Amino acid sequence: MTLFIADDSVVVVKALKGLLSEIDGLDIVGEAGSVAEAIAGIQSLRPDVVLLDLLMPGGTGIDVLTAVKKSNPAPVVIMLTNHAYSQVRERCLKAGADAFFDKANEFEDAARMLRRLMS
Repeated sequence: MTLFIADDSVVVVKALKGLLSEIDGLDIVGEAGSVAEAIAGIQSLRPDVVLLDLLMPGGTGIDVLTAVKKSNPAPVVIMLTNHAYSQVRERCLKAGADAFFDKANEFEDAARMLRRLMS
């Protein structure tokens, strides 16, 4: 399974890579720190799954989400954010996110979801 990480925090990307490197068969094919880089990278690399932050330079993760969900086939998009308010969660899910996790409390849950997707 291929994965693309879109998050502007170097610390978060490093932590994700460390956590996800333990999952056999998961290949991180790209990463981006801005909305424009994320859209271009995801459209070019066509990963199976995208881990997507909500706030990035150049717009929001929802901008990326709506752009990449138009692809055929569309990747599974997992929102992973510090802004896990119920209104934001609802807006992301309505825009097409397949899952929504709070970085502060559900970081490991995103990894568990990836493991489930692989099985």
